[in-house]
Amino acid sequence: MDLTGAQWRKSTRSGGNGGDCVEVADNLPGVVGVRDSKDPAGPALTFPPAAWRAFVGSVAQR
Repeated sequence: MDLTGAQWRKSTRSGGNGGDCVEVADNLPGVVGVRDSKDPAGPALTFPPAAWRAFVGSVAQR
């Protein structure tokens, strides 16, 4: 999956100390990218937008 042009943003739940953070890119058509902020050149996971919304919705309920 080509994530060129992805605009990555850190989770609002991430601390300011550079700890365990994830970054999400949801500006690309048909895909949501997720990566480790400590390794931005490393691998990224990709999800269909509906699957990402379902995941976020289930986590938010906890």
